[in-house]
Amino acid sequence: MKRGICCAGNMIVDITYPIETWPKQNELTHITDGIQSSTGGSVCNTIIDLARLDPKIHLVASGFAGHDAEGDFILREMGKYPNIDLSMIRRDGRTSFTAVMSNNQTKERTFFQHAGANAFYGEEHIDWEKLDVDLLHIGYILLLPALDQPDDQYGTKMARLLHRAKSNGLKTSIDVVSEAGERFALLVIPALRYTDYCVINELEAQQTTGVLLREDDGTLHPENMEEALRKLKELGVSAWAVIHCPELGCGLDEKGQFFSVPSLKLPQGWIKGTVGAGDAFCAGILYAVETGLGMEQALKLGACSAAASLSEVNASDGVNTAAQVLKLYDLYA
Repeated sequence: MKRGICCAGNMIVDITYPIETWPKQNELTHITDGIQSSTGGSVCNTIIDLARLDPKIHLVASGFAGHDAEGDFILREMGKYPNIDLSMIRRDGRTSFTAVMSNNQTKERTFFQHAGANAFYGEEHIDWEKLDVDLLHIGYILLLPALDQPDDQYGTKMARLLHRAKSNGLKTSIDVVSEAGERFALLVIPALRYTDYCVINELEAQQTTGVLLREDDGTLHPENMEEALRKLKELGVSAWAVIHCPELGCGLDEKGQFFSVPSLKLPQGWIKGTVGAGDAFCAGILYAVETGLGMEQALKLGACSAAASLSEVNASDGVNTAAQVLKLYDLYA
């Protein structure tokens, strides 16, 4: 029986530039010391988090790393984990990268994303016959241009890929990138028809379902979470629908039971960086799925994995084994 998780889709290098302040148009600002490069994107963040949660779980990465120094960097960083199979990573073109401008004064970040070879990633780049796992996780919808293209039969190329995965006996999981605009209904809803596990944040869920979860002034509506989750299930999610946000995580399991777990009450100074916290939460959920945990325990592991991620500047350095990160729940729940 096949066991393990394939993480497919976006592979990115994040280059963070600390700046004195955000300049006005045509003005100059200074980049200060502390420029950092780190792996990013759904594949890199989620699969490394999974490898850290359990060094023995079988993991496969599928995506594009360019023929450049950034591609070498991705393979070197992921290669530190013996349980990550890198054989399905394609080398072609330029590696996708994000230039992150981090304002030293306000701590706000602005992102400039170059898709690189990620723009061409599609169903044909997965070696289906050799894929020896039982769960395919792919992200991010709205940031994989080839898979975001329309498909006459399935709605989108992403939906076609997910259908093929299910036809091959795989469980499917999706993640979405946050953006403003009208593309959610066009691109996310077709994919949900072939999704077993949907793990997204409150803004993405709001855009997809039309259920108000957070107002423009930041006010959260936790009382609407169950409605949004049930809408995700109505749209096609067959097993678990999960929504996470800084305040809490909640989900509907395969029986339609609703669970909600508050985020941890972290001590002052704990948060060193927020990059990748959502991917860490997702990794906790996927690990729970793969190891047979129930929804409530999955939400606790997701909350703890996200909290652990927040303890370091980059996405994954704070994540430890599942047993270790779960200890945070006893400390800070």
